[in-house]
Amino acid sequence: MESVSELTYVHLDAEQVRALAHPLRVRLLGALRVDGPSTATRLAERLDSNTGKTSYHLRVLAGVGLVVEATELGDDRDRWWRAAHDVTSWEPADFRDDPDTSAAADWLIGETARVYAERVEAWLHSREQWSDEWVRAADMSDLRMRLTPARLRALNDELLDVVRRYHLTEDGPEVAGAQPCTVIIQGFPDPHPEM
Repeated sequence: MESVSELTYVHLDAEQVRALAHPLRVRLLGALRVDGPSTATRLAERLDSNTGKTSYHLRVLAGVGLVVEATELGDDRDRWWRAAHDVTSWEPADFRDDPDTSAAADWLIGETARVYAERVEAWLHSREQWSDEWVRAADMSDLRMRLTPARLRALNDELLDVVRRYHLTEDGPEVAGAQPCTVIIQGFPDPHPEM
């Protein structure tokens, strides 16, 4: 197993939430986290955008501390960028008194849910191409239970701790059969308990 560094986190403030609530900015930050440092030109090609837009939005993200310049990679012609943190979190309840930031946080949550749904759909449509071992290893489970807010928070925190432990000891690219995997944790009150 490959040891990786401790994850770095950012808990978004109102300014960061509003800056990140943009489709291209979300995709730029995600690409930098998944693929590592890049230039505006390379990101534009990868994300089917143009260099001017990509460069502008990278500067907006940098202005709120979500991306930083990777000066060790750049030269006089190419400006390289990297994600400033590995993990982003925000607490929608923090913005209830601010309608603009609350709307931005709601958009971010909806966009995140959409991306999760796309990942699940991609897996379902491609699993016939994967070995039986991978199909058996994958899981999509749900349980319904009655919990207080404090116990739901504790459950979600404990699940995240397990994921962090696996991330810190993830299998490296040199391990035969290791593939990038997505783990999605969702714990929330059920708005339709009768279903």
